[in-house]
Amino acid sequence: MCGIVGAVAERNVVEILLEGLKRLEYRGYDSAGVALLQNDGTLTRIRRTGKVQELADAVAEGAALGSTGIAHTRWATHGGVTEANAHPHFSTERVAVVHNGIIENYVNLKAQLKEKGYTFTSDTDTETIAHTVHEELKAGKPLLDAVQSAVKTFHGAYGTVIMDKEDPSRVVVARSGSPLVIGLGLGENFIASDQMALLPVTRRFIFLEEGDVAEITRRDVKIFDKDGNAVEREIIESNIEHDAGDKAGYRHYMLKEIHEQPTVVRNALKDRIDENGLTVDVFGQGADEIFKKVQHVQIIACGTSYHAGMTARYWLEQYANISCNVEIASEFRYRKSVVHPNSLLITISQSGETADTLAALRLAKELGYMSSLTICNVQGSSLVRESDLAFMTRAGAEIGVASTKAFTTQLAAFLMLTLALGKENGMTETDSKAIISALHSLPAKLEETLAITGGIEDLAEEFADKNHSLFLGRGDQYPIAMEGALKLKEISYIHAEAYASGELKHGPLALIDDEMPVIVVAPNNELLEKLKSNVEEVRARGGIMYVFADKDAAFAGDETMRVIDVPHCEAAIAPIIYTLPLQLLSYYVALIKGTDVDQPRNLAKSVTVE
Repeated sequence: MCGIVGAVAERNVVEILLEGLKRLEYRGYDSAGVALLQNDGTLTRIRRTGKVQELADAVAEGAALGSTGIAHTRWATHGGVTEANAHPHFSTERVAVVHNGIIENYVNLKAQLKEKGYTFTSDTDTETIAHTVHEELKAGKPLLDAVQSAVKTFHGAYGTVIMDKEDPSRVVVARSGSPLVIGLGLGENFIASDQMALLPVTRRFIFLEEGDVAEITRRDVKIFDKDGNAVEREIIESNIEHDAGDKAGYRHYMLKEIHEQPTVVRNALKDRIDENGLTVDVFGQGADEIFKKVQHVQIIACGTSYHAGMTARYWLEQYANISCNVEIASEFRYRKSVVHPNSLLITISQSGETADTLAALRLAKELGYMSSLTICNVQGSSLVRESDLAFMTRAGAEIGVASTKAFTTQLAAFLMLTLALGKENGMTETDSKAIISALHSLPAKLEETLAITGGIEDLAEEFADKNHSLFLGRGDQYPIAMEGALKLKEISYIHAEAYASGELKHGPLALIDDEMPVIVVAPNNELLEKLKSNVEEVRARGGIMYVFADKDAAFAGDETMRVIDVPHCEAAIAPIIYTLPLQLLSYYVALIKGTDVDQPRNLAKSVTVE
């Protein structure tokens, strides 16, 4: 959600800024802009609605040269998608600002600034940052002091970078609730909202902490905490890979990432599990001692990660004998909750920067949870830094907005966590051996499942004119049905709902007709016969069904029911296996519908605002 790139160098930084923006396109945006302190002393700005390439084309038409600059991709919040609302924003042709987040008190600030004679040219909250900093500069303060004073008046979330035309040798950045990372070069330094943007120019990063303000010049970085004290932050050498320019022959990143799942799950398991179970310290140093005390688990997440948590609840309670609650982060943080004794708080996030999840973690610390664990895909992210324990999913860069491989690696992580907690809570040897065996077989089973692509492509044709659909599952397949419905609505824009199939007679049956496709996930488990009864309820009311079933489940297809055989698998990994056909179905339906698969409308990859 929105992207920031900035640079202070001796060379021209225009191409660095534009390449950085291109590497952040996966986050979601609707306009882009760049501001440069040019070598002749002027402050130049170019903005465009639409894709970064349109901005790059506009930059190429001129002679934009500058060694200090900032750039931004905007996802509209306050004000529509217009060039005037695109970042960077100026104040009196002296101050330039880019900003991620929301200044919640911008209406009051705007009124005060208007009384002081400032004119607003946009509908954004961000413009108040530029004018507030300018007002502080008018008092004769250097840029660093001006920003430190200005941020004290802001309420809300912000990651912001500010330039002053009168002081072209530096930029000042401030972080509160929205991530920023400094990239360290040789005789040049950089700033971005995501380290992905800076990988072409550096592998050395400093992640700013909550409340930090930093002054960045070519040769120096000075960081100050929320109280104004000079501080040192750890320098991290990143080994992250980013292949945003390479779809490896696939038409879309999403399809590439679906087919990467056997590999990334294999990576997630590597060196962490052997024939006897988990290896040492899989979840971080000291995890074993913490896990011995855990009597309850509270999982907090959003979106796809929430569905991973819902699946984990079945595993933790069935196999590990640990009580578990799962809650949407935005709900958890705004209600009174009761903390169970010896509770482990688990957050889940692909990016590690999801605003609601991060806020929920901070609230949980105040509420007195025994310890915290995050399951995350980005080393150095806020959730990783602020949690007591961390499990890195090793999914690699996920570019498609609709999460695929991040989800399956989260599920693999939860199965390993089930083993770890079960060890301390009387998990049977039979269950332990079954889960270990299932995890070892998982990558190969995923490869086998991807081989059913052809049948799913054919099936997708039947969705071309549909506007609604139902997804059904029972037990630990219910969250997978929810995830399947989410994927379909995310990228094909077909309205989709998911239900535990036992709930059909409590309302959803009223929707059944031959225009409402019903998608069913049906592994061959102890709930199969119950599920078959639910299928007959749909069939009796004229419904059209698409059943993804274990090849041994004995579903008989006919003109009202298409059956797609899914390879047989152990019960423990069935939720992971049945995820893949639903991802493929959504992808091929979206292709037919002609939507933007990798960057669906109105959505952002990393939701860093509330």
